[in-house]
Amino acid sequence: MIFLFIAISAGRLAAQGRSSDFKRAGLIKNAMERNVLHAPNVFKWLVNGKKFWYLQRTQKGNEFTLVDVATGKRGAAFDQQKLALSLSKETGKKTDPYELPFQDIDFQKNDQIIAFTIDDTIWQFDLGSYQLINKSTVSTSGISETSSPVISPDGKWEAFIRNYNVYIKSISGADTIQLSADGSAAEYYSRDLKWSPDSKKLADYKIKPVKTRQVYLIESSPKDQLQPKLHSRSYAKPGDSLPVNTPCLFHVEEKKQVPVTGVPIDMAYNLSAIKWQQDSRAFTFEYNKRGFQLFQVLQADAASGQLKPLITETSPTFIASQKRYCYDVSDGQEMIWASERDGWNHLYLYDRKTGKVKNQITKGDWVVRKVVSVNIKDRTIVFEGSGREAGQNPYLIHYYRINFDGSKLQLLTPENADHTAFFSNDGSCFVDTYSRMDLPPVAVLRNAADGTVMMPLEKADITGLLSTGWKMPEVFHAKGRDGVTDIWGTIIRPVNFDPQKKYPVIEYIYAGPHNSFVPSKFIGETQSGDYRSKTALHELAELGFIVVQMDGMGTSNRSKAFHDVCWKNLKDAGFPDRIRWIKAAAKQYPYMDISRMGIYGNSAGGQNSVAALLFHPEFYKVAVSSSGCHDNRMDKIGWNESWMGYPVGPQYEASSNVTHAKQLQGKLLLILGEMDTNVPPESTLQLVDKLIEADKDFDFLMIPGMGHSLGGDYGEHKRRDFFVKNLMGITPPVW
Repeated sequence: MIFLFIAISAGRLAAQGRSSDFKRAGLIKNAMERNVLHAPNVFKWLVNGKKFWYLQRTQKGNEFTLVDVATGKRGAAFDQQKLALSLSKETGKKTDPYELPFQDIDFQKNDQIIAFTIDDTIWQFDLGSYQLINKSTVSTSGISETSSPVISPDGKWEAFIRNYNVYIKSISGADTIQLSADGSAAEYYSRDLKWSPDSKKLADYKIKPVKTRQVYLIESSPKDQLQPKLHSRSYAKPGDSLPVNTPCLFHVEEKKQVPVTGVPIDMAYNLSAIKWQQDSRAFTFEYNKRGFQLFQVLQADAASGQLKPLITETSPTFIASQKRYCYDVSDGQEMIWASERDGWNHLYLYDRKTGKVKNQITKGDWVVRKVVSVNIKDRTIVFEGSGREAGQNPYLIHYYRINFDGSKLQLLTPENADHTAFFSNDGSCFVDTYSRMDLPPVAVLRNAADGTVMMPLEKADITGLLSTGWKMPEVFHAKGRDGVTDIWGTIIRPVNFDPQKKYPVIEYIYAGPHNSFVPSKFIGETQSGDYRSKTALHELAELGFIVVQMDGMGTSNRSKAFHDVCWKNLKDAGFPDRIRWIKAAAKQYPYMDISRMGIYGNSAGGQNSVAALLFHPEFYKVAVSSSGCHDNRMDKIGWNESWMGYPVGPQYEASSNVTHAKQLQGKLLLILGEMDTNVPPESTLQLVDKLIEADKDFDFLMIPGMGHSLGGDYGEHKRRDFFVKNLMGITPPVW
């Protein structure tokens, strides 16, 4: 077992922000990364039979384990020592068998060959001799600019684009036939041509492009030359014009185009890929109107081209695009649809012919997070849900099975934990790995019919981690701004925590409305949109801070009303809930000194952390912001129009940090990578300009060559120093 002891003498307990604390922060990172054993989170089912492998850290190091469900046998996936020897021979570099330079493998040719990728090279070894069979370079070439022919299902025709128009040609060698004549550089047909299954029709989009906005980056210190480089790319921002896509239909036998009419498609943010029904009677696509308040599934009749809406979803605020789900049942006789129309994200069964809801499949004050699978034969659905189980953190994901008619809802993962499932290819069983921030991981194999455990797999061993003095995060909840809704988060304390002392408090914030961000799994496995490493908050706590994180109103995965708080008001960022939560925690734990309150975040969190000082300076005193979107008019079009609305109006200025820069109070450090291709650097630089104009005192760090990030190692260095200096009043030590 790997142990990493952190010695703490009684005399050190009084120190905060000192050299020993900085050293211990580095040690705790290493301890967290190496001393959680038997906690696999990489699982992969083999193509052949009911076998799967997983990767876990053991006393030896990283080990690959193979499980045969049919026989119940479990053992080494391959001989790691033999493979390491062969790999060392081929590369000329010594390879540690338990620190192999890859974490993903494929079994090929009846599981007799193992394949993996190292630095864009695919290696294949024979599992009998462990001799190299082949190695090849991973293709990194982009999509070809030439239009490849699209072959019809019956193999008789090929369709392609030439001179912006649609053409077909018989495979037998007959003359080429032009189906459209109105294509041009100003309005052309898409290369994504879609044949009907009967090969008698073609569907496509005609695209009217727009002049795209160009944004620029200056790379001041390129590695391959002395002089700087200018980079440019297309980047649409809120309010910019978007291409216009028009659905088109062609009858092949008649060699003519049929107009698609009947439903206006105006100001589309996007139209989805065209999908034909199996009997070729119609094709469908999804229409998202700009402003994200109208979403439709539209069907075009293949004979007449007449459009009709199958499903129409509207909202007075926004329709969260990441929650959309649409599934055709029995070639479109029915449809399964996700909606928040009753205030919670649930599934509905539609009659395709009438366009009416047959029944609501799931219901209640909880949410469907993701549909895993649909079994048309059994008329059942397996899905992820959260918030249903009483007395649990409402963000914990469980797996459920339910009938199409909403009957026989069955919980497949009963443990009070956050579950992640990996289903077998036939859907009959699944690996379930579950944990909480305060519960080490467990992995089991379950029967997918009822969730019963077929085989225990692993149970995490954190003995080595606990021996360092590491403190498990506390999951804490308190009432939000309405005095009714629970706000959930975590509290992290340092190894040398002393309840008799007073600790400054730092909040890590990311309030992007597209998700929720407080990790639910053990040691905070990174979640979507969460721009920190799983150890960073613990490292920060070791300097002598209490570190907190919570999801306030305006973030996702709760009720629609909870989410709607962000609508046209991103500056809210859940701060009224966050402040109440922190005050409630400080009341329960008086050692939390919230008169010394810090905050930091990246990207949307960078916007939020500056907003804390601008709009809530009575509470937040010190902020560090990296890669921030400080004015939503400067950032990418889709993300910002989703929440701030369209057209661009006064709500954008009201939420702008740049507009309100003159209100700055407290201590602020801005961190920016000059090569940020996510949020344009000018978003931060315009804030800098207004702060200077208002004669505000602040710190600014621009890192040459750095992209969208927290600033890398040097940024982390400066962030920790900034908090130690301004929340503790201590000059940071030399690292």
